[in-house]
Amino acid sequence: MSAPVPALPLFGFGAHSTLDEGPELLRMVQQADRDGLDHFSLSDHPYLGDRLDAYATIAFLLGRTRHIAGFANVTNPTRPPAMLARTLTSLSALSEGRVILGMGAGGIWDRIADMGVEKLTPAQAVEAFEEAIVLVRKLSGGGAPVTFEGRHFQVHEIAPSAVAAPPVWTGSVGRKSLAVTGRVADGWIPGHAADWLSERYRSSRPVIDEAARAAGRAPADIATVFNLPGRITDAPLPATRDAEGRWLGGSVAQWTEELTSAALDHGAAGFTLFSPKGGTPDAVSVTRWSTEIAPAVREAVAKERQVSP
Repeated sequence: MSAPVPALPLFGFGAHSTLDEGPELLRMVQQADRDGLDHFSLSDHPYLGDRLDAYATIAFLLGRTRHIAGFANVTNPTRPPAMLARTLTSLSALSEGRVILGMGAGGIWDRIADMGVEKLTPAQAVEAFEEAIVLVRKLSGGGAPVTFEGRHFQVHEIAPSAVAAPPVWTGSVGRKSLAVTGRVADGWIPGHAADWLSERYRSSRPVIDEAARAAGRAPADIATVFNLPGRITDAPLPATRDAEGRWLGGSVAQWTEELTSAALDHGAAGFTLFSPKGGTPDAVSVTRWSTEIAPAVREAVAKERQVSP
C-alpha cells in the first residue's frame, strides 16, 4: 500500500558527512528539528573510509531529535534487503515512524563489488532493486512467516516485523528502474538534481505514471521529492537559472515563488536542499531554508489548497 502524498510540500536537507563532520551534522540536524524541517538525508557509500555510515548515523541522529525523519539518499546495494527490513522496522519503532527508505539500483557497481558483493549488470541491478523493495515490505507489517524466492534474494519462513514498512523513495533514472518506481514505490527523487522544468523530469515522470497505471495504482500516489542545490542570497539574483535552465537559487522571495509554483503547477511534493556544489549546505542556509523559505511556501500552498499549514 502506498504512503499518502502530503498535502503540503516536505522540506529537508542533504549531507555527505565525513567522520570529522559528525558533531556539526548533529548540531545542524537538531536545529533543523527545532525549526520544523521534515527530513534530513545522508549519502550511503560504505566503500569510502572517511564517511560516516549512513544507517548508524541516522539511528544516532533520530535518537537525538524529536520530529524530523531521516533516510539514506539512497541505500547502497551492499545492504541485504532482509537485514535492511530489520534495520528499518527497528528504527521506525524506536523513532515513532521517523524513517524513510531511499532505494536505488546502484550507480557505482565497480566500487560496490569491491565490498565483496557480486557485480550485477544494469538489467540485473534493476531486478534486484525491485526484489529488495518487495522483500522489505513483505518482512514488515506482521502476518505469516515469509518465504521469498527471487532471482537475487531468498528467505525461508522468516517472521515479519509487526512494524509497518516505511515510505519508499527511489532514485530511479533509467526507464526500467523508473517503471519499478511506478509499480512499487511511494516516491521518486529525480536523478542528477533534475528539477520540475528539466527535460529529465519531463521525459521520466510519464514512465513512472504509465507503470503505475499498469499496476493498478494511481500515479498521483507517487510523490516527487527533488534534490535541489542552490544558493540562498540576501538580495535577489538577476537570474535564478543559468543558460541551460538549471536552478541557481536566489533570495528568499525568489525561492518562495519558484517552489510554490513547483508544488502548485508541477506537482512537487518535497524539496531536499543541497549546497550549490551538491554537498552539505552551510548551517546558515539550512536555517534560512527552515525558518524563512519552508514556512512561506507552506503558507502559500496551504492558502491555495485551503488546507492548514
